[in-house]
Amino acid sequence: MSDQTSLTPCLIVRYDEIGLKGHNRLHFEQILSQNIQKKIINQQLSGQIVRYYGRLVIFPTTPPQENEWQEILGTTFGLANFSFGWSVKKDWGELQKAIRQLIPILSFATFRLSTQRTDKNFPLDSLRINQELGQIVSDLTKKKVDLHHPECEIVIEVTEKDILISHQKHPGLGGLPVGSSGRAVTLLSGGIDSPVAAYLAMKRGLELVYVHFHSAPYTDQASQEKVKELKKRLDRFHHNEKLIFIPFGEIQKQIMLQTPDNVRIILYRRYMLRLAEKISEQEKAMALVTGDALGQVASQTLTNLRVISDVTKLLILRPLISFDKNDTIKKAKEIGTYEVSILPHQDCCSVFLPKRPDTQANLEKIIQYEKDLPLAELLTKSLEIK
Repeated sequence: MSDQTSLTPCLIVRYDEIGLKGHNRLHFEQILSQNIQKKIINQQLSGQIVRYYGRLVIFPTTPPQENEWQEILGTTFGLANFSFGWSVKKDWGELQKAIRQLIPILSFATFRLSTQRTDKNFPLDSLRINQELGQIVSDLTKKKVDLHHPECEIVIEVTEKDILISHQKHPGLGGLPVGSSGRAVTLLSGGIDSPVAAYLAMKRGLELVYVHFHSAPYTDQASQEKVKELKKRLDRFHHNEKLIFIPFGEIQKQIMLQTPDNVRIILYRRYMLRLAEKISEQEKAMALVTGDALGQVASQTLTNLRVISDVTKLLILRPLISFDKNDTIKKAKEIGTYEVSILPHQDCCSVFLPKRPDTQANLEKIIQYEKDLPLAELLTKSLEIK
């Protein structure tokens, strides 16, 4: 009888929050699988994704290149962790052979065995598997068992299909698969905050449509180029198809010419939300996502947020609402958008920024100012130019 067995390379994808979805778990698993498959195709790789109980297993059609697969799985929302591993026939003898084959390629000073059985009909229980295989590893390597802080943890998963063997877990991003929570429009500026808000919205399963307001020809093209690059950085986590550019300079010009300095920023924001709401209707989006953080700037006081939000019935999500600037900067550096966000540019708000913005705007007065602004035609034209 041969001492060798057939080992099939695979990647074991584990999730945690999806596992709490009860009867809806399959829906979340399917979306996660689709998102991974899209990334595999974009990376010009190939592999079959198989649904197991409580996890997904990817069987690459070519030997897996670790750096490429780490980039795919390490940037996909919905994963708790993942491992490079092997599949072996569900047979005790074959499992013993597999361990004897694999142990010589691993390097460690201490180890432990951890066995999980979703197939309770397997003839050996988890404790017995750990004891028997642990003895084999110890005999082969002369290394010590350390149950608390092992240098190498060998994980055995006895499934309904086969036995999976792995030895290292790579952390995932957590969260929910993008697309599992619906669709939203996100206001993407060239600053630090809004890309981080977009990232956090995607982490909660939202598929995004990006909208950028620009003031051309009163500003140059820098802000638009920055936003394209920011979207590219965010596409690393999930490729969202739409980036819509909305000309806003003429609207701002009319507001600046016809209203007091201190209320202009509130009026800018309210007209942005009007336009974003129209885009949401076109894109069948159920919410808006903004980079607002409570109290960070004059337009983000509680009073002003309420006045700005009053213009739309659409749900407004503010993932950064409790962040301070340092929190946002730390996350921006972590996800790779910070270096782009701090590049100099003229955005639509800074060009027309009032000197002393009102921190406690009065809704009735704001509505009265808007009645005197002949902007209906400009709003329509802005939506026609994308």
